[in-house]
Amino acid sequence: MFRSCLLALVLLASGPMLAQRSAKAEQAIRGIMADQEKAWNQGNLEAFMDGYWHADSLKFIGSRGLTYGWQQTLDNYKKGYPDRAAMGNLTFTLITVDVLSSKSAFVIGKWHLQRQAGDLSGHFTLLWKKIRGKWLIVADHSS
Repeated sequence: MFRSCLLALVLLASGPMLAQRSAKAEQAIRGIMADQEKAWNQGNLEAFMDGYWHADSLKFIGSRGLTYGWQQTLDNYKKGYPDRAAMGNLTFTLITVDVLSSKSAFVIGKWHLQRQAGDLSGHFTLLWKKIRGKWLIVADHSS
């Protein structure tokens, strides 16, 4: 009985701490995505890629299929968006930010590019992991 009461007290006490950590994680992720928007809109693809895991295991799934690796993903962005006119102005709309644990989160959202050549838009799902104290995108499915 004592153990059950003790466990219940620990769970009750940890609830607010977990919620606070979850809120901090969501705030960090939203901040990184705001930085990505800003970098894109300044034409800085390298800074935009700071939100991604700088590793060969990064996964990006787009219209051309699966790409592995940070460098290959950056190279693909450079091919698809060779100049500021092609890049346009990026806006993210986050639909859900689900913090799954202290080290992982799942984000669903929309992206929109406003461009002279015609607007583009779509949706994305992002798997985030906290790696060495920093939230990073480890898998991106954008369509």
